[in-house]
Amino acid sequence: MANKVRIGLLGAGRIGKLHGENLAHAVPNADLYAVADPFMNDATRAWAADMGIEKCYDDPEMIFGDPTIEAVFICSSTATHADFIMRAAQTGKHIFCEKPIDTKLAKIEEALAAVKKAGVKLQVGFVRRFDHNHKAVRDTVASGKLGKPNLIKVTSRDPDHQPMSYIKVSGGIFMDMTIHDFDMVRYLAGSEVTEVTAYGAALSGAGYEEYGDVDTAIVMMKFENGALGVIDNSRAAHYGYDQRTEVHCDQGCVQVANDLNNTAMISSAAGVEVAKPTWFFLERYNNAFIAEAKAFTDAVLNDTDTLVTGFDGLQPVKIAMAANLSMKEGRPVKLSEIE
Repeated sequence: MANKVRIGLLGAGRIGKLHGENLAHAVPNADLYAVADPFMNDATRAWAADMGIEKCYDDPEMIFGDPTIEAVFICSSTATHADFIMRAAQTGKHIFCEKPIDTKLAKIEEALAAVKKAGVKLQVGFVRRFDHNHKAVRDTVASGKLGKPNLIKVTSRDPDHQPMSYIKVSGGIFMDMTIHDFDMVRYLAGSEVTEVTAYGAALSGAGYEEYGDVDTAIVMMKFENGALGVIDNSRAAHYGYDQRTEVHCDQGCVQVANDLNNTAMISSAAGVEVAKPTWFFLERYNNAFIAEAKAFTDAVLNDTDTLVTGFDGLQPVKIAMAANLSMKEGRPVKLSEIE
């Protein structure tokens, strides 16, 4: 059995470079061989050389057409994800794809059918499952030591506004931001969402309403196992990246606080002071990004199931659609309505 997976990277923007650096330097079983980006330039070629990447292309077909490449990391724009999944499957390559697979259910299902037909592996990039804190919550709940989960709570607040040029093409807060939280509540509850009620408002004055979007949201959910859930979101917390989870069970509760810039606690007559949360996802979740890449290469090398499947990629999109519909129509929406 080979001890490394030869990988082609599709997309060399912010998230592509993050994955590329991890694959090159922190994932021993990865051989990052090629990168393709339609905006390939000298700066990206220089970055690739620093990563030890042998091949640079501006055409993804150069990667799909290379029989020596065993797997791809799809880190390109969302609009390309499903098509790249299908092309990779057609050429027999295993697939890691950043979220979401697509914003249309039919396109996602078409991509998943291509993966199944080809018999290749697919892992979707819901990185928070690999975070040390959130995984500890999930493992505690799954162990049964606290009994059945009754209430799942997720707080997820970005530190500051994204550029409005991004917001207008992002698909809205539920598809762009809360989609991670929709995956997280499924992961923590060990159960599927059956009904969603969502509220949202543009309260910051930053102009989200111009694009039919909101910057503040609450989502309430019912689960198949009888549990209830709530997610609260803000696009701009200003004090850092606020990422907290809690599950209250019938025999106890498990919860985690934020990772801080440091753990020093300064106490004096003036009060008690601690550091702010880490600033954004690059700082907060980089170890989780490494862990998910290792999990993917392990699944390929050992011929085991991936830890975040195509179905796991599909369900949060359905929940996001239900949340959008609920917010628009002012009513609870059952997941069975989303087709």
